Amino acid sequence: MKRRILNISLILICFLSCMQINISCISNDIPYPVISLQILTFEVEGQEGSTIIDKVTRTVTVPLKETINLKEVVVKQCKVTEGVEAPLDSATVIDLSSPKKYTISLYQDYEWTIQASQTIERKLTIKNQFGKPKINSKTHEITAEVAKTASQKNVYISDIKLGPAEISTQTFLDPSGNEIEIPLNTALDFSFPKTVIVRYHDIEEKWTISISRSDKSVATGEADAWVNVAWLHGNGEEGANNGFEYKPADSSEWKVVAAENVNDDDGELTARLSGLKSNTTYVYRAYSGSDYGEEVSFTTSEPVTLPGGSFDEWHQVDKVWNPWAINGTPIWDTGNKGATTMGDSNTQPTDDTWNGKGKAARLESKFIGLGSIGKFAAGNLFIGEYIRTEGTNGVLDFGKPFTARPTKLKGHYKYSTAPISYVSSGYEHLKEKPDTCAIYIALTDWKEPLEIRTKPSDLSVFNKNDPGVIAYAEFYSGETVTEYKSFELTLDYRDTSRVPTYLVLVCSASKFGDFFVGGPGALLYVDDFSLEYDY
Repeated sequence: MKRRILNISLILICFLSCMQINISCISNDIPYPVISLQILTFEVEGQEGSTIIDKVTRTVTVPLKETINLKEVVVKQCKVTEGVEAPLDSATVIDLSSPKKYTISLYQDYEWTIQASQTIERKLTIKNQFGKPKINSKTHEITAEVAKTASQKNVYISDIKLGPAEISTQTFLDPSGNEIEIPLNTALDFSFPKTVIVRYHDIEEKWTISISRSDKSVATGEADAWVNVAWLHGNGEEGANNGFEYKPADSSEWKVVAAENVNDDDGELTARLSGLKSNTTYVYRAYSGSDYGEEVSFTTSEPVTLPGGSFDEWHQVDKVWNPWAINGTPIWDTGNKGATTMGDSNTQPTDDTWNGKGKAARLESKFIGLGSIGKFAAGNLFIGEYIRTEGTNGVLDFGKPFTARPTKLKGHYKYSTAPISYVSSGYEHLKEKPDTCAIYIALTDWKEPLEIRTKPSDLSVFNKNDPGVIAYAEFYSGETVTEYKSFELTLDYRDTSRVPTYLVLVCSASKFGDFFVGGPGALLYVDDFSLEYDY
């Protein structure tokens, strides 16, 4: 009996010793979940355009108006992953004169960088200038030329702006170091560079302006050639008869570019030349008065067909209709996969086509669910990929890689509208009004597809004013069209020199379907979409 008690005592002593000496005798090897914490929305006062949020580098870039003081930026809102405290509250004043780092924490720490982008419009216009002045905002130097028929000793400045509008002062620095008002439209001697002092906020900048006389009256620049269109560039004498001529490389006959397609901005020349043949070499030259610039050649490219634009290929997996062949490459997708957790797919193929051939896409908006359990889902189709379902909400990627520069989207549609009966906060005014179908196309230079999230507390949707959008066109209609009707959307290029990396194309039976707003029964048919490459 004593031995048994002794053995029990020894076991207890060993157990207690283990507890006292090393608590790791009982190990917790269950890992913490890895949750990627993100800044979802970031807005400030004086913002100009949409915030760019890069999830890969965890960088937030907010574009600001030129008049905003970078050292005193006021936060309007900062939304992060649900359940995590935001690093910045609304009304917080932050200094974005340099990038700032903030950490978001849950089980792990994630460091995010917030930075500002601010473009100050700067310009110098002089009489008889040759081409556009070169303005270096880093070195604070401006170099400009007057035509070879003009003189450096008699330069007339008609306009100058080197700081933010309305809050800047600009003065010349004379040889004695005194500041004087800049005399406009008065003869100035620019045999030597002049210094301008610019002040705004608490910033003082010293700029140097140098003006020389060109040995040319006209110069031909490089062309930006697309498929059936090319953008021409050159310099001519300000105020002269300026323009361009062109011809096929194997022709001897020059043609004049129509004057209405030439833009003469104080001697800087640009022109849109359309009606060209694809995969063809041309030669062009700028002219100013009776003088001609050098001849420059360019070659147009081949057109790129819109993938899957016929909507003829589909396959079904369980209840979901996928808009591509069973062994094909997915280009189009639908956001209704989340809706099929409670009902049938409301984006489907149909034999009801505009010309009686092949298939078309049938997009129907409806309430998916049973009784009061469920939600409104807009019939939709988009270029991109459905990533996953979170509850009854979807996470999508908008866009597929694309580097061509089309000018138009053409296609066929018909539509039956329905009264809007489902609304969300902020859209109550639309109730009982006719639903509206939506078709829009965008070309962007994003680094990756745009992640779309439909969960209201974690909402992220496409914004046509996103700085990454190069070109855009849209079509909306709330009218019922019972027979197929053709449409044509001309892309508005915000910068013709930028080359796209992604194509976005979206069709929806309910314009505000992203916000679960629309009318059950709204029905959109789309068929035979194509891209055009001329104006």
